[in-house]
Amino acid sequence: MEEEYPRNVMEFEVKFATEESCRAYLFRMRWPDGFRCPRCGNSESWSIGKVLVRCAACRHLTSVTAGTIFQDTHTPLTIWFRAMWWVTTQKNGASALGLQRILGLKSYETAWTWLHKFRRAMVRPGRDLLCERVEIDECYIGAPEEEMHGRGAADKTLVVVAVEESGSGIGRIRFRQIPNASAATLNRFIRESVAPGSVVHTDGWQGYRKVGSLGYAHEVTVLTGRKEKASELLPHVHLVISLLKRWLMGTHQGAVSHKHLDYYLDEFAFRFNRRKSMNRGKLFYRLVQQAVAIEPVPLDVILHPEKQQTWKLPPRKSRSREADTDRLAVQATGL
Repeated sequence: MEEEYPRNVMEFEVKFATEESCRAYLFRMRWPDGFRCPRCGNSESWSIGKVLVRCAACRHLTSVTAGTIFQDTHTPLTIWFRAMWWVTTQKNGASALGLQRILGLKSYETAWTWLHKFRRAMVRPGRDLLCERVEIDECYIGAPEEEMHGRGAADKTLVVVAVEESGSGIGRIRFRQIPNASAATLNRFIRESVAPGSVVHTDGWQGYRKVGSLGYAHEVTVLTGRKEKASELLPHVHLVISLLKRWLMGTHQGAVSHKHLDYYLDEFAFRFNRRKSMNRGKLFYRLVQQAVAIEPVPLDVILHPEKQQTWKLPPRKSRSREADTDRLAVQATGL
């Protein structure tokens, strides 16, 4: 399927002016080669009204929004599309308050919930692993690094960062919130993020000692006793860490709870990995494409992401504005 997306806001307004045009676009994105029954895979069907489709083989009744993040929505797709356009065309990211204002939503909690649904769709299933040369290090989110000591501190979030080198510049990036900096934790992240045979560049932390036995060429830069700072010896990964912290403080004023941090990291990676796109409409295209490719995201899953986390993270005591939003979002309407 040829990539089809608006190049500017005028094209967007013309292309997605009606509910029917939005639904037709979702249909083409979800089934680029024609309808396929989600139950039996059959391609023959007939339409029932403007929304429903019935499979000719198994009689399964479905719709283009069923099984996607738009499932069960009572809000017009034209509003959802405007939300996705605004989110993806904001260079520095989008806040719930900004989304509420731009769309005139009555509820802050609705805007907050929509953004979390979008963040779930910002990770492409089966995305390619980082390759060639990759710098890896950890950082703390929640306090200046000079306040941290060792590889652990109470009520602070430990995040491991992988950055693909691209000549003298930076390629793609990966993040993950981790419970500790043990060898088992770091090795698992590396295997899930970096292609075998790549060069993995780390500092001398003992948690990285077995990286060479995992099928990688391990390059170690020992920081202890060096005059240079870590940001000079591992420049690519520390530049990304700096940009991430600036983004969290600037766009979100640091009001990101620990349990939702992974999804903000996904958003930052989504934007950063597409920073060289010639047209912001391409980000809109990717978000819509992935929004119809992932399972629905119920409110309970958004409020309690720890139920689906594969990492056992330590309990946190710190609170934030977003922690209060968790309580209020249960009352959100119009999702």
